[in-house]
Amino acid sequence: MSRLWLIVPAAGVGRRMAAECPKQYLPLAGSTVLAQTLARLHAAFPAATLCLCLARDDIYFDAAMVPFADWRRIGGGAERAESVAAALTAIAAEAAADDTVLVHDAARPCVSVDDLARLQAALADEPDGALLAVPVADTMKRAAADGRVARTEPREALWHALTPQGACYRLLCDALAAARACGVALTDEASALEAMGRAPRLVAGRRDNLKITHPDDLALAEQILAAQAAQHKALS
Repeated sequence: MSRLWLIVPAAGVGRRMAAECPKQYLPLAGSTVLAQTLARLHAAFPAATLCLCLARDDIYFDAAMVPFADWRRIGGGAERAESVAAALTAIAAEAAADDTVLVHDAARPCVSVDDLARLQAALADEPDGALLAVPVADTMKRAAADGRVARTEPREALWHALTPQGACYRLLCDALAAARACGVALTDEASALEAMGRAPRLVAGRRDNLKITHPDDLALAEQILAAQAAQHKALS
C-alpha cells in the first residue's frame, strides 16, 4: 500500500497582507491560519506524513500547531517550487516511486474533508496527477496595457486551480526537475506536470476553498469556517 505524503509550503511572508507577521500565523477562529489548515488536513488524513516547509529564521512557528504524529520540519525556499523541491529531496530515502504526494497551500484553511477524500480517490488511478479546481463562473476580461478591456475571454472550459494538487512521488520529482532545467516559471505543481506533457485530472471542489491573500480574506475565512462548522453540526 502506498504511503501518503503531505507537503505544506509555509515559508512565505505574505507581503500583500501588509501584516506584522507572515499570513500563516495571523489569528483565525481561535488559533492561526496555519493551525487551522493543518487541522483540516489531519481530519482527512490522520495517518499521513506531513512535510512542513518553513523559513529557516521563522520565529513564529510553534510545534503545538501540528496535529500529525508523523511530521518533519523542512527548510523552505523563497518560492513555492523551491519549498516543494526541498521537501521531495528530504524524503527521497523514504518515499517510494508510487507514493502519493499532495501539496497544499498553508493559507487555504477552508478546504473540505470531503474534497480532500475525493482528490485522494482520484489520484489512486490517475497516472498524470490531479488537483482540486472549480469552473470559472464569472465573465473573464483580458486587459490591455493601458488598463482597459482588450476583449472578453470565453469562460467555457476555464477552471480556477485550487489545492491540494498531487501526483505520485517519482512523477512529481521528474516534473519539477524538468521544469527547472527548461526554465519554466511554475505557479503550481500542475503547471510542472503540464510542462512535461502530462494532463492532470481536474477534480471539482467547493468554491469556499479560499486562499487567504488580502486583508479582507481573513474575515471571509472566519465566516466560511463558522458556516462549515454549522453545516457539519446540522448533518451529524
